[in-house]
Amino acid sequence: MHSLWYTKHRRSRARDPGNRLHTAILLLCLLPTGLALCLYVRGLPSPAAAQDMMRHVDLASPRMTEAEMTREEVAALVTAGEQPADLSRKRLSGLDLSGLDFRGAILRGAYINKANLSGAQLDGAILDGAWGLGADFSGASLREAAIFGAQLRGADLTGADLTGARIAADMTGAILRDAILREASMGADMRNQSMGLMRAVLRSADLDGADLAGADLLRADLRFASLRGADLSGAHLSGAELAGADLTGANVAGADFEGADLARARLVSLVGIAEALNLDRARNRDRAVWE
Repeated sequence: MHSLWYTKHRRSRARDPGNRLHTAILLLCLLPTGLALCLYVRGLPSPAAAQDMMRHVDLASPRMTEAEMTREEVAALVTAGEQPADLSRKRLSGLDLSGLDFRGAILRGAYINKANLSGAQLDGAILDGAWGLGADFSGASLREAAIFGAQLRGADLTGADLTGARIAADMTGAILRDAILREASMGADMRNQSMGLMRAVLRSADLDGADLAGADLLRADLRFASLRGADLSGAHLSGAELAGADLTGANVAGADFEGADLARARLVSLVGIAEALNLDRARNRDRAVWE
């Protein structure tokens, strides 16, 4: 199959050498069917192509809305034995799991849509490919958790602690007011983009008062996000998409804005602006709102 794709790729390049990439193969293995799906995508893939699985999913299906375990069964599993609990691909949507101890648990590909995980302990947990649409993580601890390729649109992470977490998830419209994301890794790993540009997608998210000091937001999608009063000191914002974002009163001391898109961004009353790095090298700086 590789040789066939290579031949087609070479022929397409010969027809149109001006396009750097004509055909990309995206291997999406996290669909609810559990089947690997090879998609031939013609043309340059969109930045979040590998994260956009919503088109293929029936959000009203039992798999997405029902639970196969009770709270008591989940609690018994996470407290039994010395090995981390494995809840991979379990259907737990809508359950009240608040306050449970999931430290180190494996929730890879689990369905926790609209589940209540407020105050839960998820330090070091693996939520890669999990479905947490509208889930409640308020006050939860997710320190150094792995949240790669997950769907957390509309999730509530108010006051959650995600210090040092690795986040390459779709968190469009999520609430992260006063959340702690210090040293969190949410940027694109440019060495490994075989499935497209994997990074945190925080479009229209509420990050007011969030602590993002030292966070890696390389090429993160923060379009129209609210970051009023957020701590972005020392954050890596190179290439980040900040168009339409509101950074009013944010602390940007030591934050690196090289190549960030500031079109229509509100940069009013910024704290530490004199110590910000590469603001003069940001894109669309002249189209930002400064006062």
